[in-house]
Amino acid sequence: MRKNMGTADRVIRIGIAIIIAVLFFTEVITGSLGIILMVIAGILILSSLVAFCPLYYMFGLRTCKNKHMHEFKNDPNRQ
Repeated sequence: MRKNMGTADRVIRIGIAIIIAVLFFTEVITGSLGIILMVIAGILILSSLVAFCPLYYMFGLRTCKNKHMHEFKNDPNRQ
């Protein structure tokens, strides 16, 4: 798993996850919507911590600067 998320992207995702958590724990969002959004917040936090987004990988996107960009594009493990 190679990094494909830049610092700004990671900070934005963590910020969104924190906002969702605050809204959930202050009961602004509740019920099924609250649970679904908390799961999404967890995914955002996890992907930010490991700096890897599976959707970015599937579409060949990167938001981080990497001097070995050509290696990512020619990755034989990428389908």
